[in-house]
Amino acid sequence: MLSWTKPSEVPRDFASTAVTIGKFDGVHLGHQALLSRVVDLAEENFMAAVALTFDRHPDALLNPAECKLPLIGQGQKNSLLAEAGIDATLTLSFDETLAAMPAQQFVQEILIESLRAKIVVVGEGFRFGNRGLGTVELLRELGSKFGFRVFVIPQVTLGGEPVSTTRIRELLDQGKVVAAAALLGRNHTTVGVIEHGLKIGRTIGFPTANLSRDGEGYLPLDGVYAGWLYSDGQKYPAAHSVGTNETFQGVPRLVESFVLDRKDLDLYDKTVTLEYVQFIRPAAKFDGVEALVEEIHRDIEKIRVALELGDN
Repeated sequence: MLSWTKPSEVPRDFASTAVTIGKFDGVHLGHQALLSRVVDLAEENFMAAVALTFDRHPDALLNPAECKLPLIGQGQKNSLLAEAGIDATLTLSFDETLAAMPAQQFVQEILIESLRAKIVVVGEGFRFGNRGLGTVELLRELGSKFGFRVFVIPQVTLGGEPVSTTRIRELLDQGKVVAAAALLGRNHTTVGVIEHGLKIGRTIGFPTANLSRDGEGYLPLDGVYAGWLYSDGQKYPAAHSVGTNETFQGVPRLVESFVLDRKDLDLYDKTVTLEYVQFIRPAAKFDGVEALVEEIHRDIEKIRVALELGDN
């Protein structure tokens, strides 16, 4: 998948395009509906499928006090867009210049002059341009003027509720990773480099891999989760612990993973993916190491059941 960060980077001889526009800040079922449609239309019309997106949520500039932590990072987003069949992405910096750009200028300079769009796919309620004054109706009018067709995808719902990044974040804040996965169309993940920690787990027989705090992917409610750890093309069953570690002092909020039945893995400085499958229990403070170790053994047995591993 090609990746551009400025309209000027798009080659002048690039193919005509079918473009979908959005934040794609979760690449959830709603976003996937847009991506699937634009990929199909591109194939049918011998065009390139392009996702036009942004380097941050608009709230980061327009309403920073209300801006939430991102659900996925830029690297995760690019990987998911590529998996969806997108041929190229144009990730614009959402700065003051872009925020102030009038709707027609946005269409003319970016969609027409840079991307040579012949098809544009958006969700219902789509807004664009300065102060969000651009509507789907205006987009259709501009399509007639500049020669592109507009396709509008209805809001995707699940269980009668709209699928949204906000809803998914709320579920993760409650530790409801199974419900979040239903809206995402996949299990939620965190990606990052394994760094050296205090090595407390090693001293009690459960060596853990600490994910760097600059990793990508929203951290769910503090607690223990059954999941998988992916490294070097291998998939390992794991216990993921999110939190500050109430039993031992001096551990900032992070996620650390214990790979079941393996104490020989050297994951330091490797980029790994942590996948959350099921919530096991909330974070807790224990009266000493012995109580903690007993609880970890109980956690592991529950994790074996959750991951359908059978008896070890």
